[in-house]
Amino acid sequence: MSESKILELCKRRVSCRNYLEKPVPDEIIANCLEAARWAPSACNKQPWRFVIVKDTELRRKICKEGFLPGVPMPWAQKAPVVIALCAKTNPITHGLAPMVSGINYQYIDIGIAGEHFVLAAEEQGLSTCWIGWFKVKYVKKLLKLPSTVKPVCLLTLGYAAEPPSPVKRIPLDELVRENTWKD
Repeated sequence: MSESKILELCKRRVSCRNYLEKPVPDEIIANCLEAARWAPSACNKQPWRFVIVKDTELRRKICKEGFLPGVPMPWAQKAPVVIALCAKTNPITHGLAPMVSGINYQYIDIGIAGEHFVLAAEEQGLSTCWIGWFKVKYVKKLLKLPSTVKPVCLLTLGYAAEPPSPVKRIPLDELVRENTWKD
């Protein structure tokens, strides 16, 4: 049995840490954003907001001053686009509901929309990397986000400078159980 196109795409998509300094066409970014827009969300609140950063100086500030210490990421500066994937919080769905259920729905929603974005990028020949190790308050201020919008993660976007190395994955038999978890 041959693999489905989506499975092939998922296997091909890996985190890129070496980009060509080549501009990304706006049309490709728009296609990625359109794919993300169609992601499902809790109560259909669609909390995602995207800030597309192509300006060289602004990208430099994010990459030089916006990352937390301890994990150097000099490769991020070479990416021609940095995207701040943000959450616009709804008081009921993202405030009250998590207090009752214990589940923070906006982060699930943001993850789904972000993955739609990165898979669309991969399909169009671009590479991405999710970055969660950043200074939230600094990036929020730098991007002049309103009080209701919070950056949740950053994505680098661009053309890979070299073919990505294949990644290892834990075998399914270590990840899946039926009905209950028994080792």
